[in-house]
Amino acid sequence: MTQVTPSLSIKPSASAPDSSMGRILLDMGKLKPEDGERILRLQKEQGLRFGEAAQRLGLVTAADIEMVLARQFDYPYLQRGQGNFADELVAAYAPFSPQVEMLRAVRSQLMLRWFNGERKALAVLAVNPGEGASLFAANLAVVFSQLGEQTLLVDANLRQPRQSQIFSLDTKQGLSDILVGRADLDVIAKVPSFVDLSVLPCGTLPPNPQELLSRSTFLQVNLEVSNRYDVVLYDVAAFSSGADALAIAARLGGVLLVVRQNSTALDDIAVVSEQLGRVGAEVVGTVLVDY
Repeated sequence: MTQVTPSLSIKPSASAPDSSMGRILLDMGKLKPEDGERILRLQKEQGLRFGEAAQRLGLVTAADIEMVLARQFDYPYLQRGQGNFADELVAAYAPFSPQVEMLRAVRSQLMLRWFNGERKALAVLAVNPGEGASLFAANLAVVFSQLGEQTLLVDANLRQPRQSQIFSLDTKQGLSDILVGRADLDVIAKVPSFVDLSVLPCGTLPPNPQELLSRSTFLQVNLEVSNRYDVVLYDVAAFSSGADALAIAARLGGVLLVVRQNSTALDDIAVVSEQLGRVGAEVVGTVLVDY
């Protein structure tokens, strides 16, 4: 990382945000010290903001400016290739896309309808494997963290876990190991790129996922993480994979149902909703995805 020193030719201008933008662009390696005079000259001649002038000169791109603005307003996101996360983590790599606007809308609804008091935990569930619940849960966790909410994403899919792959985590232990007393909450992994986001991986794949998730230790784990975090999202195995989803839903009380366009059958959605209601779980909302 290039260090900014007093000898650099970019000096503070009348606008604090613009000078801050110059320093950030220098730190990012997007500008060279000698670019400063050209930018300041054009800025003065045409009455532009620093970023606008730098962009007109072809020194930076619109994506560079968006990145700087995100840092100035404490809204973390990444450029492609940073973080080694899955490309489908659009909340990290494309925060101004229509997909992420939809995620923010879901986040707002959940803040109003669910995370508005003592309730901290919510299961994210699909009817069938491959219908996008894990990826949606990961993106939703990112947008909650971007709001400044201390967010924990729990990979409670003890059959086909995906969160370690999505976030490039190499932690071997996780939820399953905690449930059998072989690990504790220290296995929760902070996501460095997003200071308010943590992930509890699945851990060792067990031969008895339903029984593990039905243990009283799951309730204790949920209580402890709910005391530590503002939002706890559980990525749960698909409903058709077994009774894991019912076991978790009964303990959390709420489910966000993810359905895939042209894939999930309406009759199946009705069956899942009915079964969830029987164990006392509320379907807080249903989200239609098309990836």
